[in-house]
Amino acid sequence: MSFETTGTIASFGGKLLKLKHKSSSTNTDMELNMFLPPQALKSGAKVPVLFYLSGLTCTGNNCSEKGFFQHGAAQHGIAVVYPDTSPRGLQIEGEDDAYDFGSGAGFYVDATKEPWSKGYNMYSYITKELPEALFSSFKELDSSKVSITGHSMGGHGALTLFLKNPGMYKSVSAFAPIANPINCPWGQKAFKGYFGEDQQQKWKEHDATELVKQWKGPLEMLIDVGTGDNFYKQGQLLPENFVQAAKEAGNDKGIQLRMQPDYDHSYYFMATFADDHVAWAAKHLGA
Repeated sequence: MSFETTGTIASFGGKLLKLKHKSSSTNTDMELNMFLPPQALKSGAKVPVLFYLSGLTCTGNNCSEKGFFQHGAAQHGIAVVYPDTSPRGLQIEGEDDAYDFGSGAGFYVDATKEPWSKGYNMYSYITKELPEALFSSFKELDSSKVSITGHSMGGHGALTLFLKNPGMYKSVSAFAPIANPINCPWGQKAFKGYFGEDQQQKWKEHDATELVKQWKGPLEMLIDVGTGDNFYKQGQLLPENFVQAAKEAGNDKGIQLRMQPDYDHSYYFMATFADDHVAWAAKHLGA
């Protein structure tokens, strides 16, 4: 698979590439952004990779424009990949009707319920198709050193993809993740639509709070949540449920849940702690 580069933007001494390609997972064209740090621009260089998964309504542009991951990534020599959050333009009835389901709300799962199963396969896209294509096309990326992070729905994605694929990612972190989707309105709506109301086991397979109960071995995570986050207050995030489940399974020792006073759910919050999350990845990536 080949990528079309539709734009190149200088940023923090490196380059932000705007990329487009045809996806067999989603049956659509997919767009994404990728930041190459200055270290990657040297001949023969190999740099680690951090995947950043965005939240509801977002594209690959939101964090690359407002999250300022490039600052820390340039310092540590890490490439950052910003994928989209769903297929676009599948012409499924109702896919653009709500902000929290369908377009911009793929929830990083492979849908099993019609008609969504024909293209809403973001789990396969993020864990298999996209990284394989990037590593094939961009030799400056080190496929043996990959970490993952994300915000809100993307925080859910980061946690679940890490927990479902031991060894695939060197580290995981999350900003305000939807940490227990089977018990919050956002997750229940998405899983009902993508899997069906009767597929409760499938729901649990994509819930970080359920997955952490099964984890074997050491577990380290950095999770930031703002105490002024309205979605936290509304019970959409439920990070305490995740930590409690980890504690009951004896897996909580390496989990850092930082409740940040007054911060909300926005990119003001994200940008404030972006350097911390890049540094967390860098520590585990040896960067």
